[in-house]
Amino acid sequence: MSKDTVLATVRALPLKPGVYLMRDAGGVVIYVGKAKSLRKRVSSYFYHKNFDSPRLRNLVDSIDDISAIRTETEAEALILEAKLIRKYSPFFNVDLKNSDRYPYIKIPREPFPRLIVTRKKEEDGAIYFGPYVSTREIRDLLRLSERYFPLRTCSGEIRPDPKRRPCIRYELGSCLAPCASLCDDSSYRDRVDDLILLLRGKCVDLVERIRGRMDSAANRLLFEEAARHRDAIRAIWKVSRQRISAPLEREFDSETWSTLVTLQKELRLKILPWRIDCFDISHFSGRETYGVVVVFEQGHPNPSLFRKFTVRTVEGIDDFRSIEEVVFRRYSHVQKGEEPPPQLVVIDGGKQQLEFALKALQKLGMTDLAVVALAKREEHVFYPDSEDPIVLSFDNPALRLLQRIRDEAHRYAIGTHRNKRDSRLRRSVLEEIPGIGRHRAAQLISEFGSVQRIACLDADAIVAKIPGMGQRTAERILDFLKENAYGVEKDA
Repeated sequence: MSKDTVLATVRALPLKPGVYLMRDAGGVVIYVGKAKSLRKRVSSYFYHKNFDSPRLRNLVDSIDDISAIRTETEAEALILEAKLIRKYSPFFNVDLKNSDRYPYIKIPREPFPRLIVTRKKEEDGAIYFGPYVSTREIRDLLRLSERYFPLRTCSGEIRPDPKRRPCIRYELGSCLAPCASLCDDSSYRDRVDDLILLLRGKCVDLVERIRGRMDSAANRLLFEEAARHRDAIRAIWKVSRQRISAPLEREFDSETWSTLVTLQKELRLKILPWRIDCFDISHFSGRETYGVVVVFEQGHPNPSLFRKFTVRTVEGIDDFRSIEEVVFRRYSHVQKGEEPPPQLVVIDGGKQQLEFALKALQKLGMTDLAVVALAKREEHVFYPDSEDPIVLSFDNPALRLLQRIRDEAHRYAIGTHRNKRDSRLRRSVLEEIPGIGRHRAAQLISEFGSVQRIACLDADAIVAKIPGMGQRTAERILDFLKENAYGVEKDA
């Protein structure tokens, strides 16, 4: 690659955080660096007239190609830099070849596992999370764990003994005291599983687990326990907004790296598409329209960043305006810093879907995002400001990656639509009555069997059978059922 070509590549880099890789004429990675602003940092190598270090002059003279990976934050850039240096061992990097600067959170393989912070990742069968560059992030996670998912900290062997007195950490609520037989293996393992979900960024799954416990506690009138679960859910959402992407824990494989480089070249992208968003729409004959976005990072799906949207402003079958609404709502959150920005946006559809997605981004002033559309039949890639699509061969690894991302978006959209429909069908009509929640509706159905039977009763019969039911509430239930024509001919 000529010097002019290298400089053109540098001038095209974004003023955003990321990692850059420098290669020699043989394609060997000779240096990996991080930057708060990729363009400014990399430009400094070529426009700095006097180099005090012969090693730096030698580096610049050896550069034949430069590639970059955009990251969401400087923290991600720090982590990625360390991973790439350990992977490639570049000749001009000396600091991170043989050591880890950043800590991990470790859960060892033990009957009652502890939570350990370590700077050394070993092949010992333990589960590791990280590395973390923010000590505040680790402190927040440890504080959250100690309060809501307390694990033991003592390193001795646990031999449960009912006669043993637990330590003060149990009294403070910071340990479940398995050593004193106050917690069995199953209950302890549930807390470990909760913590693993949190550290893997699967906050939606974790919240659903805890919400089930909260509902169960409320139904058993254990309101203090339910309140603790509620507080745990709030704390989890707060910490989840500060998380670092889970796929950063993955190690690179050469095939994925090569595919991402190919995709960058085929789509004429300025930077490597480290994070890719893909949108799809699903509806039922123009009704119950939902939009989804799936996120791939480092060539792999990151389900913790998948999102679903109920389309609000569009009626009937109109995939174009549905795409516009969903894209606008998605990147409104990105602008607020609530979601990570991608380096590439893929729209499931053709040129018209692409135009409506671009309209949404123009409203937000986010015209610098790279956007393409992938049409299903011919698998043509439509590019903004180009009448002719990009045609990739079916054995092209870049097209295969785009197809995999598009198919995942389609699967998620269909699954979202099916789950919403099934949830609606399972939901009792009684829950549509103001003041009647899921618990009260379940009491009514359990006692009387069906909505049809309830509609045939009088208010006194309902009050007599349902504890805590007031006369006015019972009358409101019957009025609602009569207004909606529930009777002997219509069953719930």
